[in-house]
Amino acid sequence: MNANVAVENAPGISFWSDPTVSVTARVDALIDAMTLQEKTAQLYGVWVGASNQGDEVAPHQHDMEEAVDLDALLPTGLGQLTRPFGTVPVDPALGALSLARTQIRIAATNRFGIPALAHDECLAGFAAWGATAYPVPLSWGATFDPDTVRRMAAAIGRDMRAVGVHQGLAPVLDVVRDARWGRVEETIGEDPYLVGTIGTAYVQGLESAGIVATLKHFVGYSASRAGRNLAPSSVGARERADVLLPPFEMAVREGGARSVMHAYTDTDGIPAAADEQLLTGLLRDTWGFDGTVVADYFGIAFLKTLHGIAADWADAAGTALAAGVDVELPNVKTFGAPLVQAVTEGRVPEKLIDRALRRVLLQKAALGLLDPDWSAVPAALDGADLDDPDALRGKVDLDPPENRQLAREIAEKAVILLSNDGTLPLTRPRRIALIGPNATEPTAVLGCYSFPQHIGVRHPGTPLGIELPTLRDTLAVEFPDAEITVARGTGIDDGDLSGIREAAQVASEADVAVVALGDRAGLFGQGTSGEGCDAEALILPGAQQQLLDTLLDAATPVVTVLLAGRPYALGRAVNESAAIVQSFFPGEEGTHAIAGVLSGRVNPSGRLPVSVPRGPGSQPTTYLGARLAHASEVSNIDPTPAFSFGHGLSYTRFDWTDLIMDAQETSTDGEFTLTFTVRNTGERPGAEVVQLYLHDPVASVVQPVQRLVGYTRLELGPGEARRIHVTVPADLASFTGRDGRRVVEPGELEVRLAASSAGPRLTARVTLTGAERHVDHTRRLHATFERDAG
Repeated sequence: MNANVAVENAPGISFWSDPTVSVTARVDALIDAMTLQEKTAQLYGVWVGASNQGDEVAPHQHDMEEAVDLDALLPTGLGQLTRPFGTVPVDPALGALSLARTQIRIAATNRFGIPALAHDECLAGFAAWGATAYPVPLSWGATFDPDTVRRMAAAIGRDMRAVGVHQGLAPVLDVVRDARWGRVEETIGEDPYLVGTIGTAYVQGLESAGIVATLKHFVGYSASRAGRNLAPSSVGARERADVLLPPFEMAVREGGARSVMHAYTDTDGIPAAADEQLLTGLLRDTWGFDGTVVADYFGIAFLKTLHGIAADWADAAGTALAAGVDVELPNVKTFGAPLVQAVTEGRVPEKLIDRALRRVLLQKAALGLLDPDWSAVPAALDGADLDDPDALRGKVDLDPPENRQLAREIAEKAVILLSNDGTLPLTRPRRIALIGPNATEPTAVLGCYSFPQHIGVRHPGTPLGIELPTLRDTLAVEFPDAEITVARGTGIDDGDLSGIREAAQVASEADVAVVALGDRAGLFGQGTSGEGCDAEALILPGAQQQLLDTLLDAATPVVTVLLAGRPYALGRAVNESAAIVQSFFPGEEGTHAIAGVLSGRVNPSGRLPVSVPRGPGSQPTTYLGARLAHASEVSNIDPTPAFSFGHGLSYTRFDWTDLIMDAQETSTDGEFTLTFTVRNTGERPGAEVVQLYLHDPVASVVQPVQRLVGYTRLELGPGEARRIHVTVPADLASFTGRDGRRVVEPGELEVRLAASSAGPRLTARVTLTGAERHVDHTRRLHATFERDAG
């Protein structure tokens, strides 16, 4: 098998393929040599599935698209291969071989020898059969630990790159505005600073491995009305600027992301795919982004079919190109023949195609895909006999022990202890009643973009590809001397009440009842959480609340354990459960983490990235609301959460003392420093998450009561203390003023050092002096935390 492709006698080949020539000059020469059809061919993808026999990939037939004829397409070239690993179950080594053989064919078939760029999903790990299933992004947020998330992303990127993938469709930087939205599990949380810092760390990790990170969904998708998927977004310019955009800005400025995916949604009548002010004016001209903008799947066609702003496919293509979209995904629909015809007829300027093409080719050049020594063989197949597929099967491990260890570390840091009356940790219980629909379900730890839940469910009989111990399995390991009796009680969402009486009986005979409740991840109504699985109200699905209430009526202590994709109102359990343990789809090692928290082997340190509501019908609400968004005398609905953003308990105690400020005043372009001590006064090691909030009592426009502007995670041994120095630039007090520009206003600020958005430990006031000051995207984004021994 010839793994290296050389192309001869093509116009400009000796120049554009010469790595000693500047990349810009090479790309310009290539564009000049291309026909219109060859240009557009680089601007779309084809959805394929790798072969489990190592043969070339096969086009994937999606119900929203007609069949694709690769033989007809490839002579003019191909921009992208869509999800070669994330479409059907395939052995990783044979998938890598299949992709390599296809890339050789693609490069050999077009005049310029250009291979495709291959992309795949990596929302909670590489979405391939047999790859590590890490905790979902909502759990990343719960860790408040960017460094660990960065390491995870680097590991994911290395696995993807090793088998020939170039681009990952992650992270999701949507800020939660309504927890009824099905895709909450894919987000990092309800605070833009938390989303931005964790998401940027993920981007840095992925990019460090050579994978093109793709920021999504730009922008407003999570602000859809009533939490309905793909509904219009009801946000004003100020909410968009101050809540929804900052995570993307941070990931572009600091993360080095090389791709952005437009959102499906429209904002005030303008679909994101048609928003030139957003995709070109803000993203490129203001922020300086120089990568590619790719379409969310079918998003360009949606300009005609769903949004109704395009008369035909050519109109949709021209509108998206003009706005700044460079690549159509997942398949060719509008950027193929309709676009070519529109250019030929003068309806779309060819310069728009050249603009997008230049961005695409520059990215391919940066990935080495235009170099003369490019090889289709990925690192995982180095030295392998590529002509013997059977010998390759099972030779590539995408879930090695180091991955699983990292997955467990994140899961352990992400588990949140919401309440505890002293029942936890459990000390040598003799009889445990394990009850609930997630007690013995292996996939209860997985989100909707994990391979088993996203693809595997459509292939019954195919092994999961990874080990997924159930909570029953891990409790047996954690409590080897305990008798564990299991009762299902009810299903996730079947409403079945027939097993509740048996569950109550099992609980009455035990020392403690562990009740495993929550969600089943799925797509478009096939689950209770996930894309297209929106909730009418934040009540536990099915009859789970009835099961929980029945068990609370008994004398046995109830430990409520949630494996879910969103927060739910828990009714009586908030006050009556002996303890509540919250996890957000914690990945393949998640039940080990939960069992460790129950036993005390793991001291819980997760913090809520989203508020847990007290009632199921008080949405939409987040902690990040103005005064009228909180409880007031003018409404009978109290949106105060049961557990606030940032909340989480520990098995040890922390004291915060001795706050000193270096100054009571600073200028609107200055900074101030707070110094204080955090001490672990308990008897075991633990982690405290110090959260920094700003409260602006008087501003020229309505502001949130408070907002997170910084945090740090402290690991402290028993009796250990750290003296913390936090330097806060005045830039962090900026917001979008009345004229639409970001401003730092003089006046008094309250600074809150807190264990949660509802748990201030130390407060101070500082006055910003001097003139009102306008800032832009170059402003300082972070407070700095320094520590020394206390």
